[in-house]
Amino acid sequence: MKNKLSKWLMVASVFASFGSFPQVMAQESLDINALVTQSEKAAYYSGKDGRSDARMMIVDAQGRKQMRQFTILRRDVADNGDQQMMVFFSRPSDVKDTVFRVEKRTDINTEDDRWLYLPALDLVKRISSGDKRTSFVGSHFYYEDVSGRATSEDSFTLKQETDKSYVLKAIPKLPETVEFDYYLVTIDKATSLPVLIDFFKGESDNYRRVEAVKVEDIQGYPTVVRSKVSDLQSGGYTLMEFRNISYDISLPDDVFTERSLRNPPRQWLK
Repeated sequence: MKNKLSKWLMVASVFASFGSFPQVMAQESLDINALVTQSEKAAYYSGKDGRSDARMMIVDAQGRKQMRQFTILRRDVADNGDQQMMVFFSRPSDVKDTVFRVEKRTDINTEDDRWLYLPALDLVKRISSGDKRTSFVGSHFYYEDVSGRATSEDSFTLKQETDKSYVLKAIPKLPETVEFDYYLVTIDKATSLPVLIDFFKGESDNYRRVEAVKVEDIQGYPTVVRSKVSDLQSGGYTLMEFRNISYDISLPDDVFTERSLRNPPRQWLK
């Protein structure tokens, strides 16, 4: 599933120089905005809606492991536009019945709405914009990774083109809202999917990586079925696998309301 499962998951980068004449000509002739829009659509907007079971394996710097299991429901308001998402946790017991709800806004002047329902406290916690790039339920994924970062939030330039991919440099339009200075994203030409993203602080401190490990065709849509986020400083990482993926399942409006936080739509979680 900008945005978001966010099948969601995007992804990563390669170092490349800008120097040669053929690369300069490619930048002049390539429509960067169209490329980015197509990549965003491929990564986050397959079908009008979708469902997936997901499993996270969190591995810390000492090799200790934790698991998270959940179901994602996603619906598009418009292609490359606003989006709705619900994430329902089922395992382990300490996160069972936790629910993450997202109303994604692609207008850079309008913040996404994100909520987390904590069943032990019977509490709905709003995720502030300042928390969107913090750990998602203890994993190396951020809240924004799960719901998707809107491409309207960044400015893109071409860094390199090969026979198989484009490498773009993305600079945030509102740098005060994020912890990175820029990221490099590799977009696969065959699928239009972003397959690698490297985040940088300063010019050369590559501290974080998001990558598509495995891609499959699901109902005619190239889909990331295994992704990985790595903390390149600590050595920890999180693997996420998607199963039972289906698109265009006609999810009803009431699935994406506040009511579903405490009363999940069981028929869509089986």
